[in-house]
Amino acid sequence: TRTEMASIPLGFNIDIPRWDQSTFMGRLKHFFNVTDPRTVLVPEKELDQAKAMVESCRAGLVPPGSSQEQLLYAKKLYDSAFHPDSGEKMNLIGRMSFQVPGGMALTGCMLQFYRTVPAVVFWQWVNQSFNAIVNYTNRNAASTVSLRQLGVAYITATGTALATAVGLNLYTKRAPPLLARWVPFAAVAAANCVNIPLMRQQEIINGVTVTDKDNNELGQSRRAAVKGIAQVVVSRIAMAAPGMIILPIIMERLEKIPFMQRIRVLHAPLQVLLCGGFLLFMVPAACALFPQRCSLAVADLERELHDSIMAKHGDKVPYVYFNKGL
Repeated sequence: TRTEMASIPLGFNIDIPRWDQSTFMGRLKHFFNVTDPRTVLVPEKELDQAKAMVESCRAGLVPPGSSQEQLLYAKKLYDSAFHPDSGEKMNLIGRMSFQVPGGMALTGCMLQFYRTVPAVVFWQWVNQSFNAIVNYTNRNAASTVSLRQLGVAYITATGTALATAVGLNLYTKRAPPLLARWVPFAAVAAANCVNIPLMRQQEIINGVTVTDKDNNELGQSRRAAVKGIAQVVVSRIAMAAPGMIILPIIMERLEKIPFMQRIRVLHAPLQVLLCGGFLLFMVPAACALFPQRCSLAVADLERELHDSIMAKHGDKVPYVYFNKGL
């Protein structure tokens, strides 16, 4: 109740990011905070308490004695576990904070077990299943996706990854060993180009909600959806690239050392740990490549929406804004 609550610190707005989101470094700091893998260990009860605190703060009230640091930590937990559009709690596997532990295990195994077709098929299938969950979880929540569309997206992306991986795996049998180690990255990149647009096809078909700078809704735009999804595809490929391109070079050289040849059983765990090191930096860096609150010039919108905005607002709304997803 109001008597049990205290006013928030003067001038404090919990929804304004702590760092400037118009710069890459500001976004990088923001996503280092939001994708912190330690948040996956936070109990559900504590996440729910964080959401309650954030919602209370938005209403202008917080529990008495709460410090600004406590409010910022609650917002960190909220951003890591709840969808920015719907406010619903995201499944654990789909959260960006799970990308480091989940991605390091899958990427390490894909890079280690690339020599035989059965191993390639199994790990690419597991990875695409993981990606499908992540893509669905981080879509623009205003666009609904049917089970049939989910199934088509999943099967198509998995088929693309398997075809790319198996085809290149067979093609590189006589090529230098390093080329064979890069096959998993080629498969992952190809699958991302298929998986994400298909998983979010409703956004392309029906458009996403665009707003002015004050979050007043202006309409639905397909062009905005295409721009947002294209940026997400680039980010996901960039997220995987350093680990899946540089790590094979490192392992190729390490495996020639006599000591490493005597401890082959530890090669897979070593690759997993090294992948974790890459992802610890690359997950926030890739998310920070583009602003999550994406913008598009009104002049670049569909003619009908452009005319509607111009008729109502004239030149007062030069840009529209929307959540591109992650």
